Amino acid sequence: QVQLVESGGGLVQPGGSLSVSCAASGSIFRINDMGWYRQAPGKERELVATITSDGSTNYADSVKGRFTISRDNAKNTVYLLMNSLKPEDTAVYYCNAAVRGTGTPWRVIPYWGQGTQVTVSS
Repeated sequence: QVQLVESGGGLVQPGGSLSVSCAASGSIFRINDMGWYRQAPGKERELVATITSDGSTNYADSVKGRFTISRDNAKNTVYLLMNSLKPEDTAVYYCNAAVRGTGTPWRVIPYWGQGTQVTVSS
């Protein structure tokens, strides 16, 4: 009943920039925390950045100063702007959202997007 759709992945050169977005749709009453995670081949999925409903942010040390997470609550959308990209940023990026649905009893459930590939290479 809730879907997260990501867009904006692709191939960029080292030092370049890329922006990805994730829009939630469906039976949504409220979205609490949202975040971006990534997973490279052979590695565990890791947190990239999170943002609360009030706009407080948290970043992995590896992306601080380079990535910016933001959200538009009216659009149920979270964004990730990636600057100064490095080859080690190459991964599948996954959107996550903690969603309270419109049904009762109320529940807050984490949802995941399908992932979008970001490749940083010359």
